[in-house]
Amino acid sequence: MSVTKDIILGCMGFGGGWNQNPISNEDEKKAQAAIEAALEVGMKRFDHADIYTLGKAEEVFGRVLKSKREMRENMIIQTKAGIILNKGPNGSSIYNNSKDYLINQVYMSLKRLQIEYIDTFLIHRPDPLMNGEEIAETFHYLKEQGFVRNFGVSNMSLSQVQYIQQYWKDPLVANQIQLSLGHSTLLDTGVNVNTKNMDYESGVQGLFEYCKSTNMVIQAWGSLDQGRFLRSIEHDQSEQEKLTASLIQELAEKYNTGSSTIALAWLLVLPVSIHPIIGTINPSRIRECYKALSIQLTREEWYQLWILARGVSLP
Repeated sequence: MSVTKDIILGCMGFGGGWNQNPISNEDEKKAQAAIEAALEVGMKRFDHADIYTLGKAEEVFGRVLKSKREMRENMIIQTKAGIILNKGPNGSSIYNNSKDYLINQVYMSLKRLQIEYIDTFLIHRPDPLMNGEEIAETFHYLKEQGFVRNFGVSNMSLSQVQYIQQYWKDPLVANQIQLSLGHSTLLDTGVNVNTKNMDYESGVQGLFEYCKSTNMVIQAWGSLDQGRFLRSIEHDQSEQEKLTASLIQELAEKYNTGSSTIALAWLLVLPVSIHPIIGTINPSRIRECYKALSIQLTREEWYQLWILARGVSLP
């Protein structure tokens, strides 16, 4: 079973801010420049969600596609649904993974994106009220109607993945979870087995091994830690951040590349199908990040980065 490595362009920053302001011509130009830069270097995967910039991310993406229809055949487009913003107390979000709601959100995403089908649809968050059989019915309907080709999940534990999978006949193709140098819980649970370091159940115990054995893709969101280790050494950084940033800069010079590339290359070493998601709309950053696929860190470099970012030694 061969693993796949790729970079996904996250589109959460498309369409302007998280407000009711209309999409501007400048927003559309920025989206088009980002999409074209991604396609030019070979990046085909684009990640959306119905809530990103309140629907404007999908809408501006659709406008670009309408003006350049030939782009679609070179794209793998995915979107997510299941979060309803500002419907809970004090403006909090609630979740809804019911059949009627998810199908309606797919319809709306297709309309905004101006496409006939979605390559991959992900359930955005685990809903305590979700029903596995109902989710399978939802997937079956969307696939039978030709609206969605593949299905996956996001931010789900091993048990939640297995719960849905027992009802759905096809393999869930991906789990989009937070994973990076600065958030390596998925890996920490593996090395901390039977130690006092494992003082709580993170929900991802065994998920890494499950993905390896089933070839389920890990889509790593937050892959660059919002630049936490990529800035030049600054006074307000912790010692842990300074040491990690220093090593990243050293490796970037060694491999003649940028710091972002090294942080992504660290993820790509993992022996699993993994697709880190980047959230930039800057064309030069997109091009730089994609170079990570051609960088192969050594085992020693990989461990040095991980231990420095963790801030504690391995057991």
